[in-house]
Amino acid sequence: MKILLAEYSVGAGLGGTYLLEGKCMLETIANSFTRVGHEVIYPSSDTVISSGFPVESDSSNFEYIIEMLAKKCDAGLVIAPDELLPVLTRIIENNTINLGCPPEAVDKCVDKIKCSEFLSKSNIPIPKTTREIKNGWWVIKPRYGSASENTFVTSIKGYKPENNYIATEYIDGEHVSVSLISGDNQLPLTVNKQLIDIPQINDSEIKYNGNLTPYSTSKKQKLYNIAVSASRLLDCRGYVGIDFILNNDTPYIVDVNPRPTTSLVSICNVMKEEIAELLIKNRFEKLPNSVEIHGQHSFLKEDLK
Repeated sequence: MKILLAEYSVGAGLGGTYLLEGKCMLETIANSFTRVGHEVIYPSSDTVISSGFPVESDSSNFEYIIEMLAKKCDAGLVIAPDELLPVLTRIIENNTINLGCPPEAVDKCVDKIKCSEFLSKSNIPIPKTTREIKNGWWVIKPRYGSASENTFVTSIKGYKPENNYIATEYIDGEHVSVSLISGDNQLPLTVNKQLIDIPQINDSEIKYNGNLTPYSTSKKQKLYNIAVSASRLLDCRGYVGIDFILNNDTPYIVDVNPRPTTSLVSICNVMKEEIAELLIKNRFEKLPNSVEIHGQHSFLKEDLK
């Protein structure tokens, strides 16, 4: 099969950590598809990875390029910032077989306000939200965003987040995530430890530093059960990464990522199965009941350089 992998930071020519993480995810997935015999093409501004065939693109023509490429491919997958993901996913969905989440599910997940309201109504544990801080510590983060970008903590009374931000209750606990493949049946892959710095100083930025996979915890099955329930409720499909704060016995969902996440870099180093085969089986065949995980893998963001 000919597979389109459209990663926005590589295709649009972004820089900094966006490009570092984006390139690493793209290369990890492209290598997997190549290993199992598929042809990979990907839009690229000036970045070349070890597998697949680049097609010249930039931020001004990225949508046009992926539409043209999608029409020539058997299937496609898009990785992009939350605010762009719904539009780009619709382009893939309208022009080829989409290996990721459908646009409607993406819409539900990437809007943190709507996603929180939806999960709360379905009795999924999430942090409280507020429009004005009265007491305690709160996390201020973009309504659309990922990887702790532009996210900070504050305890300033009377603080009101801007319209494009959301304030969620700060919950002390372990930062973990669950990676799963969602489809007709749900296939949890791993629990991951997220290496995050949260300094309790007003307006101090939260920093995502890296990942450890798999992470051993007695709450593994509980995390899996909640992740599966949330994925089903949101009608997700394909790879999904769900971020949690694990506070004592309660896992609180803080983010639902309806797309590949950097945890895949570690997962593909410890999982016997190929992520490419799982994505293909999820769309065209049937997922296995479980995956084999051997060893442990970790990385720091600085390692991606």
